[in-house]
Amino acid sequence: MIKVSEKAKNKVIELMTEDGFNHQSDFIRVGVKSGGCSGLSYDLKFDHTKDEEDKVFEDNGIKIIVDKKSFLYLAGTTLEYSGGLNGTGFVFNNPNANRTCGCGESFSL
Repeated sequence: MIKVSEKAKNKVIELMTEDGFNHQSDFIRVGVKSGGCSGLSYDLKFDHTKDEEDKVFEDNGIKIIVDKKSFLYLAGTTLEYSGGLNGTGFVFNNPNANRTCGCGESFSL
């Protein structure tokens, strides 16, 4: 399960609307790929369709799809949005990560 904070939900709805997506019927696709300064990095994009093997979650009114491989790395993660002085953007609070980089965009297990 992946959770979505209230601030992240509001920003997701705003960005999906700007990009022509509907938060009630479309998805956020969250994944993990090789790269980044800690070895793995997060991938986040909007999507109209899901693949047969995708895991589907809904939290706080937001539909999330995760490919089967990425789910192993993301179980229990909370998607948050930070708008502070250190920068703005989505932040992944991942309990599975042993180490994260300073920017929060990559991690290792």
